[in-house]
Parts: sequence; C-alpha cells; structure tokens
Amino acid sequence: MANLLHHPLCAFSRSIRLALDECGVEVELEEERPWEWRPEFLVLNPAGTLPVFIPEEGGAIAGAYAISEYLADTMDERPVRGFQPFPGGPAARAEVRRLVDWFHCKFQDEVTDYLVVEKVFRRFGPQSSSPNMEAMRAGHDNLRYHLTYVGHLTETRSWLAGDAMSFADLAAAAHLSALDYLGEVPWEEFEPAKNWYALVKSRPSFRPLLQDRVAGFTPSGTYADLDF
Repeated sequence: MANLLHHPLCAFSRSIRLALDECGVEVELEEERPWEWRPEFLVLNPAGTLPVFIPEEGGAIAGAYAISEYLADTMDERPVRGFQPFPGGPAARAEVRRLVDWFHCKFQDEVTDYLVVEKVFRRFGPQSSSPNMEAMRAGHDNLRYHLTYVGHLTETRSWLAGDAMSFADLAAAAHLSALDYLGEVPWEEFEPAKNWYALVKSRPSFRPLLQDRVAGFTPSGTYADLDF
C-alpha cells in the first residue's frame, strides 16, 4: 500500500488526503512532525516540508502540487469517482492551477501562516513560544478578504474554478478546514463561502479529516458538524 507522510493540521497534507481519497487511492497515513527534522524524513524530502507521498512503485513525491500533478498524470490507471484534479481544456486547467497557487501560496502566507502556524506549530516547535498576537490579528483581517473572494467565486461559478470540482476546491477547503478546527472562521458572516464549504465538507473524502484530533487542541463546535 502507498504511504503518505502528513500532519493533521497541515493544510497541504489535508489537500492531498482529500485528493487521494477522491481519486480512489488507498494510503497508509504516517504522522510526521516536520519541526523535528528527522534525518529519515529529510532523506525523503530534503526541504523538510509536508506532505510526502510514497506510491507502491517508485520513489517519494514531495509537495502538494507535485503530488496533485502525479495524480492527474496517472488518472487513467485507477477508477475515478467523478473527480479530476485538473478538469477541462487548457484554459480551464490553467484557472484551476491559478487558484491552487492562490490558496497554497497567497492564502498560506496571509492567513494559515498567521493562524495555524502561530497557534499550533509554534507551540510544538524546537523553540516553543507563545503566538504572535499581532500576526494573528493580521491573519484574521486577511481571512475576511479571502472569504469574500471565495464567496465571489462561488456566486459566479458552480465550483471555485468552473463547472466541476477540482483540486482548487480541495486546496481551499484544506486551509479552511484547518482554521475551522481551531474555531477561527466566522462562517456566519460569509454565507456564500459557507454554502460552498458545506458541499465539499459533505463529500465522503472529508470524513477522515473530520475525525482528526490534535493533542492540546479541541476542535470547534462547527468542525465535524455537516449542518453548521
């Protein structure tokens, strides 16, 4: 069986867990604490980042984007349950990739880094410290901007990137789910984004994520509630 090295609140890992499930790929999950810089882990990915996917055949594939492209390239080899990471023609696939970059780079830098990293990873890192409250305030402010953008996309399209669900939806939902675990998303103020997230959250691929628990952090009341 294939393996995936991940951390439960790593948004990049979450996006790949969703994609693997949507593509019908069974994996054994191995939790990795990237701040420990294990030598064995660095052999697999010298960058020391998550996730790392190890297929049944072949070497390790590191990084959410590389893994998503691998899944798209090998799609014909597996049964697919109505999902493609990058569906449509060239222009449609380019839009999916634009939004994947938006969430895995811009959203990560402006929101996830300020909230999840400050609140969780800083606590467990080698130089454990209290969260930077100024950074967290910036993250909360930036989150509102991004939720407005998600709402705009969902009001003009069936899914974030177009007519079909894609890896763009999974990338966005992965980041928001990590924030939702920590109770950081003001869903009641952003109804269009909430309605879209409820659709993604109700898919079978999301069930394992909703069962995640991280020591020292209790999930929010909305986290596992499909009718939040």
